Amino acid sequence: MAGAIIENMSTRKLCLFGVTLLIFQVLAFLVGGLIAPKPTSSINFLAVKCVDTQKNYRSSKWMVPWGKDSCDSIRGFEEAPGRRIEANDIVFSVHIPYQGQEMNPWFQFMLIILQLDITFQLNNYIGENAVVTVDVAMAYRDELHEPWTEMAHSIEQRKLQCTFQLPKTPENQGRSYECDVIPLIELGSVVHKYYLLNIKLPVHDGKKINVGIGEINDLHLVAIFQNGGFTKVWFAMKTFLTPSILIIMIWYWRRITMMTRSPILLEKVIFALGISMTFINIPVEWFSIGFNWTWMLLFSDIRQGIFYVMLLSFWIIFCGEHMMDQSERNHLSVYWKQVVPIAFGSSCLFVFDMCERGVQLKNPFYSIWTTDVGADIAMAFIIVAGICACLYFLFLCFMVYQVFRNISGKRSTLPAMSKARRLHYEGLIFRFKFLMIITLACAALTTVFFITTQVSEGNWKWGDFTIELNSAFFTGVYGMWNLYVFALMFLYAPSHKNYGDDQTGGGTSINSGEELQLTTTITHADGPTELYRMVGKTAQE
Repeated sequence: MAGAIIENMSTRKLCLFGVTLLIFQVLAFLVGGLIAPKPTSSINFLAVKCVDTQKNYRSSKWMVPWGKDSCDSIRGFEEAPGRRIEANDIVFSVHIPYQGQEMNPWFQFMLIILQLDITFQLNNYIGENAVVTVDVAMAYRDELHEPWTEMAHSIEQRKLQCTFQLPKTPENQGRSYECDVIPLIELGSVVHKYYLLNIKLPVHDGKKINVGIGEINDLHLVAIFQNGGFTKVWFAMKTFLTPSILIIMIWYWRRITMMTRSPILLEKVIFALGISMTFINIPVEWFSIGFNWTWMLLFSDIRQGIFYVMLLSFWIIFCGEHMMDQSERNHLSVYWKQVVPIAFGSSCLFVFDMCERGVQLKNPFYSIWTTDVGADIAMAFIIVAGICACLYFLFLCFMVYQVFRNISGKRSTLPAMSKARRLHYEGLIFRFKFLMIITLACAALTTVFFITTQVSEGNWKWGDFTIELNSAFFTGVYGMWNLYVFALMFLYAPSHKNYGDDQTGGGTSINSGEELQLTTTITHADGPTELYRMVGKTAQE
């Protein structure tokens, strides 16, 4: 009976295969670390205080901070009383990027956050649960001589999270609060060269709008976007990996269809995992260079979510199909209790993503965290998904422990076998344990690199070379999961060899009727009863 390639490969070939994968894995890290720049960059802006004395804000022209059409501006609010300028006459203007520079589609996305410079005054301090109301509009153009075209406009409310470390006494007036940054806008594409933000902080005492928010001196904005150089490396890597996984997937399924039997559950799940990996790899992002596809961030999240659902489901089924003591195998219905929490947790994250980035497709200024109700709902989704993830991890560890324990128990029958059979099954047990260790190592490596990128400065100096750690993390982990899926489809493809062949090149052949079911794949439908009958017969021999 033919088994999987992993069951019939010699140790030498398996080691060569492993070394080859390791070389490609190192290359994946080096591509990001040595070739690609850091994944994201940021630009800091200080908003120019334009004066809108004609009250024609956005009706006839936009307030531009510099250039031949620049607005009438003031340096500080101390100039306002002398010029009879009121708070409602001020428009904070920011041009993105700086003068003489251009944005381009290779930046992929743009996230803009707001930082308020607020000073403490006894007669104008930040009240409890203060909320700032922002009247913000964004425009774009592709040539400097073109008029500005409105992209989005909204009146948003943001909670102020500010602290004052010093005593609130007269001598500390004029000192600044420490305020958290405020999310302002997120764009899923950067197809235009120039962007303009006009921001007003309207004041209305009767309606309690922007009352009790302290004395605002300046507005600082930070624009965060993906580096164009990293985007090109990322696209090239996806373009290279797409045919690799697609070819091995077609080859894998062709080998399965050549078998006289029907595909087993484990083979179907591996094929589905390959499809989900291919779905991530297809470089549809190339089209975002020429089209204004603002939904690409949401689409990328959905693709990654599908892959992770398939990966987590595969691990459960992989362990379950090697759980030789359970009554039923090779049926998806057996694993519904394990798959349902995975699907439920993923659904919670999907709903959260739709509530955030889904709404941003219509209103890029929207953020689910800006209101108490929205923040509570979002946090509830994240907590539920986190609980499901913890339960999944504990259950997976329990299943891995059971599989290892059962395999160790079955090894007690190996001394009663012939030398050829004993060496064959010891090799199979070693291969299974080796694959499980590789799986855990992939998950651990992902976690370690994620933590490392959060606490490091982003790059390491190695002699004359600078290694971009964050870029190496992205390309390395992405390459690692591609190699992992590639290895699964190659090693678990049906082999042309036969278990009946003598494993030592001479001596007693292995009788498939007395075969001990310790193989890494279930190649027939014999259940545990048949398994124990075989084990008992082997022990009697």
